[in-house]
Amino acid sequence: MGAGIASALANRKKLYKGVNPSKCVTGGAAPAMKLGLKTVMIPADGAAEPAARCLADGGLVAFPTETVYGLGADATNARAVARLYEAKGRPSFNPLIAHVSDLHAARQIAHFDDKSLRLAEAFWPGPLTLVLPKIAGCPVSDLATAGLETVAVRIPAHPAARAILHAFGKPVVAPSANISGHVSPTTADHVFGDLAGRIDLIVDGGPVAVGVESTIVGCFNTSLLLRPGGLPREDIERVLGEKLARIPEDAGAADAQPLAPGMLASHYAPRARVRLNVDTLEAGEALLAFGPDTVPGSERAIVMNLSEAGDLVEAAANLFGYLRDLDAKAPPAIAVMAIPYEGLGEAINDRLQRAAVPRS
Repeated sequence: MGAGIASALANRKKLYKGVNPSKCVTGGAAPAMKLGLKTVMIPADGAAEPAARCLADGGLVAFPTETVYGLGADATNARAVARLYEAKGRPSFNPLIAHVSDLHAARQIAHFDDKSLRLAEAFWPGPLTLVLPKIAGCPVSDLATAGLETVAVRIPAHPAARAILHAFGKPVVAPSANISGHVSPTTADHVFGDLAGRIDLIVDGGPVAVGVESTIVGCFNTSLLLRPGGLPREDIERVLGEKLARIPEDAGAADAQPLAPGMLASHYAPRARVRLNVDTLEAGEALLAFGPDTVPGSERAIVMNLSEAGDLVEAAANLFGYLRDLDAKAPPAIAVMAIPYEGLGEAINDRLQRAAVPRS
C-alpha cells in the first residue's frame, strides 16, 4: 500500500471527528478495489472542512455540483489522480476538468483572452467548462491534463462544491462520480451504488439541479463546442457574438491540432522515438522501467522506474513526468519495458502507444 493511501486510511478517525455516525453509511455494493475502503457518507452541511482534509491527504471525495455529482481528487497530486482513474474503472487518460473556487483561482492555472474572459464572467459559476492554454508552471498534474498544453477549467455553482473548493484552496479534478459507462449520478445514492468501497467520502447534497454534464467550449483561435451540456449553445453564442464552430471531421488525425480530451492518436509526443515492450536495450537508449527486474544493457543506460514494486497506480502517477524527464536527456530513443494490461495498466499502455505513434 502506498504511503499516501496508508496515511489517508490511518487518519480516517481524525478526519471524521465530530461527524454523526448515524448520518454516515459504510460498506457498499459496488465491486471494491484491493484497498477495500469503507466509504463514508456525510450531509453537505458542515462537510467542507472534512472533505478538504480528505482531499489534502490524497483521498477521493464525491460531491454535488449543479450538473452531476463529481468525483474529486487534488488536481496537483498525480497519485490521487491515478487513484481516481482506478476508482472509476476507466482505463483512459482523457484530460479531466479542474474545478476552482473563483476566477482568480482559474487564472492561476490558465490563460484567458478577451473571448474566454467574457464567457467566464457571463456564466461562472455555472455549467460551463472552458478549455484554455495552461500558464507556465501550471500546478495541475500532467496526468490530469493528459500531457496536453491546455487545461479544462470550471467554477461550479453548487454551494456545497464551492464551499469544498474554498476550504481546500487548490484545483480539484472531478469527473462524474460513477463507474465508467454507467449513467451519470444525480444523487448521493447513485454515487454510493457505483463507488462504495472504492472512494473515501461522499458528500450528500441531495438531487442536483441540472442533471447533465457541463457544456465544454474550446477557446482556441476559433471557439469550438466540444461537448453540449447544461448551458445552451445559443446562450454562449449570444455572449461571444459569433457562432461556435463544429469539431473538424479530421480532428482525430495524428497530425491535427489537439482540440479536446482523447481526440488524437498521439497526445503526448516526446522528441525521442518511443519503443515499447522491450526485453533488451539498444545503444544510447534511455529506459522507462517497470517492476523489480530490469533488461540487459540497463546498467549503461539512463533509467527511470515507473514503480519498482510493480504498483500500477504509482506507475500511472509517474508516467508523464518520467517521460518528460527522460526526453529532456535527449536520448535517441526511450525504450519501455512491458506493463501488464490489467487495471490501470490498460490506460498506461494506451498512453504509451499514443506516445509511440510515428510522427513526420
